[in-house]
Amino acid sequence: MKAGVLIIAEAGVNHNGSIEIAKRMVDVAAKAGSDFVKFQTFKADKLVTKAAKKAAYQNKSNRAENESQYNMLKKLELTDSMHEELFAYCLQKGIQFLSTGFDEDSIDFLDKLGIALFKIPSGEITNKPYLQHIAHKKRDVILSTGMSDLNEIKKALEILTNEGLNMDKIKVLHCNTEYPTPMEDVNLMAMKTIEATFGVKVGYSDHTEGIEVPIAAVAIGATVIEKHFTLNRNLEGPDHKASIEPDELNSMVKAIRNIELAISGNGEKIPSNSELKNRSVVRKSLHLNKDLKRGYILTSNDLISLRPGDGMSPMEIDLFLGKILSTDLPAYHKLTYSDIL
Repeated sequence: MKAGVLIIAEAGVNHNGSIEIAKRMVDVAAKAGSDFVKFQTFKADKLVTKAAKKAAYQNKSNRAENESQYNMLKKLELTDSMHEELFAYCLQKGIQFLSTGFDEDSIDFLDKLGIALFKIPSGEITNKPYLQHIAHKKRDVILSTGMSDLNEIKKALEILTNEGLNMDKIKVLHCNTEYPTPMEDVNLMAMKTIEATFGVKVGYSDHTEGIEVPIAAVAIGATVIEKHFTLNRNLEGPDHKASIEPDELNSMVKAIRNIELAISGNGEKIPSNSELKNRSVVRKSLHLNKDLKRGYILTSNDLISLRPGDGMSPMEIDLFLGKILSTDLPAYHKLTYSDIL
């Protein structure tokens, strides 16, 4: 994986089953400067029973409230040929294609397609056969941890590593699986707890409204950010309402890159090259506040600190107090050592 913050623009199923919409989403993610645009690879028959109900947030985001989860997902499948077309289109647009596979066959397909890494969704963190299957591919892995606790994360990491995947190939994302996530439930510092507990590189998969939380996550050490986006939040579908629109994605990526630069220093507190030129402009030097004659003995009432700061620093005031002037000097004269005997 790249050294800097990895930004995954999560298209998910917001293409609504349309290759044309999916390609437009690739365009948006690439233009924003995202590293990956991520879709979802599944067959409804291998993901959910026909009797399974939709989540509450899916009902709110979908006009067909009585529709089963199976029927909803069936409409959102991408065919193999669509995947191949999107993979090629991403190469053309200069952005990496990524997709979350939800079953072993999907993982095999994505492996043959040539994706750079595997993204394990929060819902599969307790799926041992699935985790073992991914570990055998020996690719980099990003593990989302929504709805889980430290013990479940520990077990998932043990499965991956026991099957031969090196820990340095794994990044773990803190996540809250509610769409949208209430701010009071974000618990962003849990990301740091994961980092400290397991010694892994960490990131954050965000489902809040807005862009401030992923930006904050980068500021405290996230190496991966994943964020759902859509062409229009008013489109029908399960995830649109909890997604950001193109302008917001642009702003988020720009802000993350700026934060990435801002925290890249070595931590040593010294003047930067860009600010050195301003030091004499905004600091002050010792000046006289009145006309004074040769032989006058200086007191604190005779001195004033004024810009510019290219003379004697006010920190050196004690060197002048009680000293005798060597010559007549006007008010606002900038003092030097040669002015005193």
